[in-house]
Amino acid sequence: MEIKRKVEVVVISDVHLGTYGCHAKQLLTYLESINPKTLILNGDIVDIWQFSKRYFPKSHLRVIKKIMDFAANGVEVIYITGNHDEMLRKFTDTKIGNISIVNKKVLNLDGKKAWFFHGDVFDASIQNAKWIAKLGGYGYDFLILINRLVNWFLVKMGKERYSLSKKIKNSVKRAVKYISDFENVATDLAIENGYDYVVCGHIHQPKMVIKKNKYGETTYLNSGDWIENFTALEYQFKRWKLYSYKDDKRAPFFADSDLKEMDFKDLVAAITIIDPKEIKKSS
Repeated sequence: MEIKRKVEVVVISDVHLGTYGCHAKQLLTYLESINPKTLILNGDIVDIWQFSKRYFPKSHLRVIKKIMDFAANGVEVIYITGNHDEMLRKFTDTKIGNISIVNKKVLNLDGKKAWFFHGDVFDASIQNAKWIAKLGGYGYDFLILINRLVNWFLVKMGKERYSLSKKIKNSVKRAVKYISDFENVATDLAIENGYDYVVCGHIHQPKMVIKKNKYGETTYLNSGDWIENFTALEYQFKRWKLYSYKDDKRAPFFADSDLKEMDFKDLVAAITIIDPKEIKKSS
């Protein structure tokens, strides 16, 4: 059996569990391949905005179960709230075992300060930004459904897949300007507050770049999403790496056999009933 990779910090965001666009199976495969010390869920993990009892497949429940298993086995899980799961903000600073819910987090990584937050707070401060936030709602989900149909035909014809939403984001001037403004606001604030790293999600644009202004510099990092890009951030050996599932050439991992064999009701029970012994064991 292939050995799981040890990683000090893993950051994922914008999974949007409960929506048609979420690629939960690929995310579960990735989570099965790593052994992190700290897992940071940087917002929009469960899409409460679009939550529907009619659509929450088994694979989505498996992701939640896997995250809870991490916590039960001693992994520190930090859930940072986003806009699609903003309902959880009423539980800010709640801690259950190794799982904590916060709005933002600052960690010391080998003597350097890293500032983590989702990024939706900037939507109100960047002019004309609200429209792209709405792209992440029902319209975005509908676009993903259309895109899947288009890609089905393209694959049948032996052609490469195509991303409609990426095309929109990369070609519409207002979208390009929003992303640029978002990065500038985040990095300016990070430099002003003396943070060496600023780590965001929200805009579904994976990135790792050093940003400078007249007051200093910081490293801007964005974990991307599990709708189109299938990306995560990993910190190990004093450096950050932008992980891409699509570029991972290693033999794929598969979900734990016990998760595969669990039926839907068992999975629901597993993620809603917390065994006090497990909490004690992990604390």
